[in-house]
Amino acid sequence: MRKIERRAVLCLLLAGALGLGLLFFVGKFLIHGGGWASSAFNRHLYNNAGVLTSGTVLDRDGDVLSAVDDDGNRTYYQNETVRKSTLHAVGDLQGSIGTGVLNAFADKLTGYDLVNGAFSAHQGNSMYLTIDARYNYEAYQALNGKAGTVAVYNYKTGEILCMVSAPSYDPLNVPTDILENDRYKGAYLNRFLSSTFTPGSVFKTVTAAAAIEKLPDYDTRTWNCQGSVKIGEETIVCSGTHGDETFAEALADSCNVAFAEMAEELGADTLAAYAAKAGLTDSYSVSGLPTAKGSFSFDGITDGELGWAGVGQFHDTVNPCALMVYMGAVGNGGKAAVPKLILKTRDSLGLPSSLNLTRHTGRLINADTAKTLADLMANNVTESYGTKRFPNMDICAKSGTAEVGEGKTPHAWFTGFLRDEDTPYAFVALVENGGGGASVAGTVAGRVLDAIVNGY
Repeated sequence: MRKIERRAVLCLLLAGALGLGLLFFVGKFLIHGGGWASSAFNRHLYNNAGVLTSGTVLDRDGDVLSAVDDDGNRTYYQNETVRKSTLHAVGDLQGSIGTGVLNAFADKLTGYDLVNGAFSAHQGNSMYLTIDARYNYEAYQALNGKAGTVAVYNYKTGEILCMVSAPSYDPLNVPTDILENDRYKGAYLNRFLSSTFTPGSVFKTVTAAAAIEKLPDYDTRTWNCQGSVKIGEETIVCSGTHGDETFAEALADSCNVAFAEMAEELGADTLAAYAAKAGLTDSYSVSGLPTAKGSFSFDGITDGELGWAGVGQFHDTVNPCALMVYMGAVGNGGKAAVPKLILKTRDSLGLPSSLNLTRHTGRLINADTAKTLADLMANNVTESYGTKRFPNMDICAKSGTAEVGEGKTPHAWFTGFLRDEDTPYAFVALVENGGGGASVAGTVAGRVLDAIVNGY
């Protein structure tokens, strides 16, 4: 009798283990089934060269960026520059571009679902991206062979209209020396989503937000710039000798002296809190693609190091996408839509096959502070950058010239947003080792914005 009881207990334990294993498998299947089915080992979906043979990728206007021809070969847009400019959104044939939809969203392209699996893969789905190929073309041309990134998005809907990363290459003609030639260094990397860079003076928008809220007399006092200032053991050098400056003048002139002194007065804890609140230390999910996190070393730093950190130097790093979202939040009164790359997905019958809802950030900046900062950034354009460079735009912007090491040309930044109701766009332009932020990156941003707003 006892032997039967022991066997019964053993059978129950085995049944329980089997049930738990089945539940574990079902859970993994629900989460990862699409990835399993769309693996490159699945010869139902990939050819012998490992190329996905199902699904069509289009831009927001319906221009086909990548499709499969009658012979089962994957094709791309006919224009080489468009192919290069959309590479990091579309992907390549080898799967080297991790953020490309051919690699990251193969399950959605093949039409995989939990009920039918990849049964309809021979037809596949049509995935419409939020980007416009023409805007990507303009951005890539504007970078003019320089490494960097350019992006524009609608801060109310989250739709990314332009997303370019350079260097790039033609997916139909991959350079044979891509791994050895410095011209293609980092070409597989999507700089907009997956990289961080020294921000330089674009970080002054965060320091400014903290000063607006924490320095009661910020709008009535002046700072004196004689070209440099000694803070602790550090000498903070400015790009000019500005004399006495108001807060608005200091931001328009991008005065390192004034903002370093503000940073020292605000303190490390305050700047750390405002950088985190702005979302610059977070990772966003862009249609499922994670962004890199920025970093700011405020713990245990000296007053002089804090001065450098307050002007976007020292050990500060920022992700371009996160900076663009912060700009969108300033333009939108404190919150912004989270960027998304997928506009819609349609099956072979033209029916929706997935939902692409708009998500929003938490509050990245106080509403009143956002309005004040927006007005100050609009003043930057009027006083320093020139409104004629941005026709028919109510533009608010901040430039940055980020020092990246002795003997190296600085990174050029230009970021901001438009306040027009019909064009609620935030933008970021980064030209690596490009030089002056306003002159170089500002020109890149202006060309792309002109194409979007004025449709030239």
